[in-house]
Amino acid sequence: MAAEDERLMKTMPRVIIIVLMGFLCASSLADAEPYELSQTDVTEPMSISSTDVSLFGVKLGDSENKAVETLVNEHISGIKAEQEATFIFLLDQRKPTGPMAGVRIQDGKVDLLFINNRFAFKTRGVFRHVLNSESPEEIRKLLGQEEYGDENVMGAILAYDKQGFQVNYLGKDVNIEFAQPH
Repeated sequence: MAAEDERLMKTMPRVIIIVLMGFLCASSLADAEPYELSQTDVTEPMSISSTDVSLFGVKLGDSENKAVETLVNEHISGIKAEQEATFIFLLDQRKPTGPMAGVRIQDGKVDLLFINNRFAFKTRGVFRHVLNSESPEEIRKLLGQEEYGDENVMGAILAYDKQGFQVNYLGKDVNIEFAQPH
């Protein structure tokens, strides 16, 4: 019996470590890291959900106060922020021809994030390629077939509602809007 107790005492630390590692892995999966549009290099578009996307630390559902504090009051290098009505627009200080990104606030909460091709130099991964795309077909190659859309001589709308984003292709202008998934 003593030999069996001794063997149990030797294996017990391994069992505890394995159980703790399992808990750590499970908790890290439950709290997925957000995809920060200005930093994260994501190459698998199917793994992206708008609920995991953030723009300089602001994500869908954040309070208006957090969005204003983060985007307007804090200094973001190379970016000028302007608040107009329900939008906070981010402009490139080098070429402030129009917003390159921003958020919309409804009922005191962020309900929309957007970026466009002027933001391509700041983003990483698959969305940099989408923003620099030459055609709707090229976007489909990067993101997969959209759930629905509309394509005409003016451009295309490619909706990925289950993931919570939509791509608006208008020739040289490409916009990506992130909202709650449907």
